[in-house]
Amino acid sequence: MNYKVDYHMHSWFSDGTMKPTELVKMYKGRDYDVIALTDHDGVDGVYEAVIAGEALELKVIPGIEIGSSYDFEGQEIELHILGYHIDTENAALKACIEKLRISRRDRNERLLAHLQGLGYNLVYEDLIERPGQDYIGKPNFARALKRKGCAPENMWDLFDEVPRERISAYEAIDIIKEAGGMAVLAHPLKTKKIGDSSSEVFWKNLDLIVADLKKHGLKGMECYHPSASHEQALKLVVMAGQYHLHITEGSDFHGDEE
Repeated sequence: MNYKVDYHMHSWFSDGTMKPTELVKMYKGRDYDVIALTDHDGVDGVYEAVIAGEALELKVIPGIEIGSSYDFEGQEIELHILGYHIDTENAALKACIEKLRISRRDRNERLLAHLQGLGYNLVYEDLIERPGQDYIGKPNFARALKRKGCAPENMWDLFDEVPRERISAYEAIDIIKEAGGMAVLAHPLKTKKIGDSSSEVFWKNLDLIVADLKKHGLKGMECYHPSASHEQALKLVVMAGQYHLHITEGSDFHGDEE
């Protein structure tokens, strides 16, 4: 029996392009058995996805993806922590989400001004893709630049020139645990500032990070993700086994238009 799962996807409640119900219908049509909605720094779409899953007999796990910072040998790096089986009404989680929302809003204002200063004809209204949209992330900026036909090849590097305040990876793990969930390190191969992913240095540094996060409550690692080749995924599986971590798989799906 081919058991199909996808534990990492985004709806239009973060930077995806599809409604939660549309995602559930699509995955049901593709014969998936279990999926998890893991919108960035928010859970607004979870209830809709779970209800749709119950109607269509597709198991939907309540999830979230929290962007966090991590101090690695004196430099700050960005790590994303996935949370599964969370209580979306947990007070600590809701307070954290509000803190992250304010931080993102501040970053977006600074990023928009930065791009305007570089000569890009972009205004706030260009970032809105649907009525009632509350979340604006870097993919929204990217899509807006593409629609205007002025997206530079290095636009993601330009975005990174305007950082935003993040909670620590330890705090993200604690919040997920407080909400009754399981914390998983998302797409390890996308970790920046620890070396090239094909080098021994990268894998040594990643091992140090995973070992430390395990001590602070990490329960799993996303070993199967589009950023990892088959060979790299197998190396991640071995690493996860060494630290007795759950092995997860996710597509990081944002929408068919990507």
